[in-house]
This record gives sequence, structure tokens and C-alpha cells, in this order.
Amino acid sequence: MSTLSELNTLLGALGIAVETGVFQEKAPDEYVVITPLADTFELHADDRPRQEIQEARLSLFSKNNYQQRKNQIVRSLLDHEFTVTDRRYIGHEDDTNYHHYAIDVAKIYDLEET
Repeated sequence: MSTLSELNTLLGALGIAVETGVFQEKAPDEYVVITPLADTFELHADDRPRQEIQEARLSLFSKNNYQQRKNQIVRSLLDHEFTVTDRRYIGHEDDTNYHHYAIDVAKIYDLEET
């Protein structure tokens, strides 16, 4: 399992249009773009990582009041064992009329044997 696949499933269950990287189609009035941020290893006594931390940014774009949707997303993230590392209002994009709100998340995954 990966952060991207879990986030796509989670946001889809909330009825939110979602893309990774850039929204390719004509954008709806509300959507989320997922941007992968980092994949890191924790240090271990034997210098062999057994887990990795995957981080991503959810950029919520909404032409409506984004507050209710932001709260719904954050509750769902927490319910699915994501750590919310940052939340911030980026601003209103006057040229597109979207509010932009960013939610940064992280989750620990066991490393899969290959």
C-alpha cells in the first residue's frame, strides 16, 4: 500500500475529484491535487530500515466555502491513521476564483520485501 493509493481511495469515498500532480481535465468547482513530498527512512540500530514515512500535500481547490470540506477531509485522514503535519490557507486565486487550502500528511508503512 502507498500514500497515493490510500489518499485516492479516501478522497474518492468522500466524493471529491482528485488528481496526482496536475488536474488534467476541466476542473470542477471543487477538487484536490495530491503532490508527493518525500519518502524517508527512520534510523534503526542495525542500520537497515524496516519502515518508511511517506509524505504528501493535498491541495484543496474550492469555489465555495472550503471550511466544511477541509474539516471533512482532516477527520477522514485522522480516522485512517494519517498524521496531519501542516494545514494552511494558501489564498484566493483571483484569476480562477478558487480558494486554495493545503493539508500536508505523513504515514508510516512497513517496507515490502522485493
